[in-house]
Parts: sequence; structure tokens; C-alpha cells
Amino acid sequence: MRFRKLKKQSKQNNQNRDKTLAIKYANSVDKIKAFITDMFMIYAPILYLITYVVMDGKDEFQASQLAPLVGVTIYGLIYATLISKFGQTPGKKAYTMKVVDETTHENISFIRALWRFIAFLFSATILLGLFTGLYRKDKKSLHDILANTIEIEVKT
Repeated sequence: MRFRKLKKQSKQNNQNRDKTLAIKYANSVDKIKAFITDMFMIYAPILYLITYVVMDGKDEFQASQLAPLVGVTIYGLIYATLISKFGQTPGKKAYTMKVVDETTHENISFIRALWRFIAFLFSATILLGLFTGLYRKDKKSLHDILANTIEIEVKT
């Protein structure tokens, strides 16, 4: 290889390394707090509306197998929209976190955000997927690995 190409490659690698060093991964405790906040701010109102506006009350909601599925589907669509448009949900914004692409550090597409949500449901079901973030250096859980995303802290 020519010296110029090697020098140019080295310069690009140094710039990429500097970008990587500047990124601070989101704290696991803050991720949990953000998730709980999102449950109260987004998911609970959806369930309330389904239970008392669409259906006749909690007894009918509990008897239905479709109602919880509809609630999770609506929540997933709202979640994917917020992540793709802003990179944050209200909970993530409260704890200064953002979901971005692992390599470009830019917002992800709606389809990818929806895939990340579906992967989260799978990850939460087996529980092991949620614990992977506790022992990885980059703090990525299984759904982040599958969607090729990272949760980073943003400066306010």
C-alpha cells in the first residue's frame, strides 16, 4: 500500500477512536428508571383508555385476550415513533439518554426501532437478555445487540 493511503487510513481511525471515546454509555439504573417512567406516562394511559373507554371495565378487560395485545401493540408503535423521530421517549429524555445507531450515532429508522421493541419483548421474556448489559463494557442488552443500537448519555 502506498504511504499516503496508510497515513489517510490512520487519520480516519484516529478520528473514529476519538468519537468513540467521547461517547458515554447510559447507566443501567437510569435505563430502568426511564423504562418505569415510560410505563407510567405512555403504557398506563393506553391501558386505561382501552379498559374504561373502549371496554366496559376491568372485568371485561381481564376476560379479553385481545385487549392486552392491542395495548402492547399501540405502545410499541408509539415507542418506535418516538425513538425513530427523536431518539428518546419521555423517560429517556428525563434521564438524558438517547438510542442511536451503534456506528453512525444517528437516529434509527422506524422499522429498526420497531424491531428493537420486539427484540426487547423477547429479551424481557427470557430475562437473560436484559442482564447482558450488566456485564458488557458497552452496556448493551440483547435487544440492543440484535438491533445494532446503543443507549448513550446526552449532554443537556
